[in-house]
Amino acid sequence: MAALFSAVFLAMLALTSTLRVWLSLRQMRHVAAHRHALPPAFAERITLADHQKAADYTTAKLRLGLVELAADTLLLLAFTFGGLLAAFDRFWRDFFPAADDAYGLALFASVGLTGFLVGLPFTLWRIFGIEARFGFNKMTPVLFVTDLLKQLVLTVLIGAPLIALVLWLMEAMGRFWWLDVWLTWLIFNLLVLLVYPTFIAPLFNKFTPLAEGEVKQRVAALLERCGFTSAGLFVMDGSKRSAHGNAYFTGFGKSKRIVFFDTLLDKLTPTETEAVLAHELGHYKRRHIAKRIAVMAVLSLALLWLLGQLIDEPWFYEGLHVGTGGTAPVVGAGDTARKSALALILFTLVLPVFSFPLTPLFSWLSRRHEFEADAFAAQQSDARALISALVKLYRDNAATLTPDPLHSLFHDSHPPASQRIAHLESLVRKESAPC
Repeated sequence: MAALFSAVFLAMLALTSTLRVWLSLRQMRHVAAHRHALPPAFAERITLADHQKAADYTTAKLRLGLVELAADTLLLLAFTFGGLLAAFDRFWRDFFPAADDAYGLALFASVGLTGFLVGLPFTLWRIFGIEARFGFNKMTPVLFVTDLLKQLVLTVLIGAPLIALVLWLMEAMGRFWWLDVWLTWLIFNLLVLLVYPTFIAPLFNKFTPLAEGEVKQRVAALLERCGFTSAGLFVMDGSKRSAHGNAYFTGFGKSKRIVFFDTLLDKLTPTETEAVLAHELGHYKRRHIAKRIAVMAVLSLALLWLLGQLIDEPWFYEGLHVGTGGTAPVVGAGDTARKSALALILFTLVLPVFSFPLTPLFSWLSRRHEFEADAFAAQQSDARALISALVKLYRDNAATLTPDPLHSLFHDSHPPASQRIAHLESLVRKESAPC
């Protein structure tokens, strides 16, 4: 059985990696083929120079992504068939002979630190290479290091206790431990939504109340029309890290906040800002956030149940070359803590290999929600203003207007620009049509 699982895993890894490479190459060819001509819908809205900048920016990110994919694939093989995870297991088992929670935390830290070090060069090149070359990066090396240190502290203060709790539940709650872990995971995510706006986000950015003026007046009137209450309207200093613009909701209940990037307010008119916020309100009013939480809850329950079926199967470990090659038996009496940590790490490592072919389903759901939010915005604000705002955001964020359809199907949570604009224009025509 172990040999069969090894073969299935390697076949899926080859399939997933080949599919991702093929999709990236398709995207590069498609973007290059349309680099010299704007789509007709954007011919009078975006300059050819901006269109070509977006094509070059997209291609640069894809090329880096291919190299990063190769590194990630090699790292996964190193952890499994290369024996790296088994080596970490032997080292920490000797260091913590009792194989208690300290062993589990040390094993997680080893895997996480290794992944971080492998990914760090790509992060640095993405920020200080690609983003800087295309005029988007505002991050300084000092700020980058400061962010890393803050993230490390949060990981230790929040992540370590959570992992320790999960490992304890896996050891102590019997055969239905996965149900207890699931409930813990849901509560943790809800707590994060509650505390993130007021305790975590301010560690990285400065949030100031939206200043008095036309934007605030329009936003306040929109919120009143939609019956939406929040803990405040805030402007975030996104420009300290990037020139990209955005707006978002965060939190839930009484902690809900509406946040505008300062870069967004600098680029859009008050009417356009109102339309963008109406789109974000559409997600809330159409219960997209609740639906996504429900989907996440169902999926996490199914995955934890699956892990519960695998955790006591020797072939799961041996098929990934952990628990072989001279290490102690993975499944053995008095070894529950070690088994729990190894199972959780292995499951996390291999899950993307098997789940990537399913991503179009989630992309389809997300794009459907975007269309619904656009329709809500068209009802509550000026659809023409939303079109104008989107065009500016596509231009200023160098988003390609000509994505490959198959690549978009797998990777894009938002509809392609041409489809989204066409949908909004159809709503404008419908509204303007005589009764």
